[in-house]
Amino acid sequence: MAKRHILVTGPPRCGKSTLIERVVRQLDRPATGFFTRELRTGERRVGFAIETLDGKRGILAHQDLRSRYQVGKYGVNLADIDGIAVPSLVPSGTEELVVVDEIGKMECFSRLFRDALIRVLNSSHRVLGSITLKGIASSRGSRRGMTCSSSVCQRPIARRLSGLSWES
Repeated sequence: MAKRHILVTGPPRCGKSTLIERVVRQLDRPATGFFTRELRTGERRVGFAIETLDGKRGILAHQDLRSRYQVGKYGVNLADIDGIAVPSLVPSGTEELVVVDEIGKMECFSRLFRDALIRVLNSSHRVLGSITLKGIASSRGSRRGMTCSSSVCQRPIARRLSGLSWES
C-alpha cells in the first residue's frame, strides 16, 4: 500500500504547526481540518485554541477551565474538540486534504476525535498532521488518551517527518 499521509513530529515549539501552515498555503488543493494555537496573556501561555481551516474557533484547553480531563495545569474542553475539531476532520470532497494539527494527549481524550482520526487515516484522503514528540514517548505508558498517538505512529500507511529525515 502506498504511503498517503505525512505526520510531522518534534518537541514543543520547534515549528511543526508553522511548517504545516506554510505547506497548506502553498498547495493548490482543497483542505479541511484544524490547527492548535497557543492562547497567551502577555508573555504567559494560558491555554490552547482550536482554529479550523474554515474559520471556526474554540477552546481546546485552558488553565481556568475545570474539567475531569487535565493535562498539567490545563483543563481540556471536550465540547469544543467534539463540536469544532471533529467535524473539520470530515472531508466534503474526494480530493480534499485533511489537516490535523495536532494529534496529542488533549485531543485524544475525545473518543469522537480518536474515531474520526482513525476513519480519515483509513480513507483514501491524504492527511497532513503533527504529533507531539512528548506524546509519542509517553504513549508507551498507561496514561489515558495516549493510545491515540501510539496507534497512529505505528500505522504502516503513515510517514513521520522527524527533523530532516523521513522515517517509514
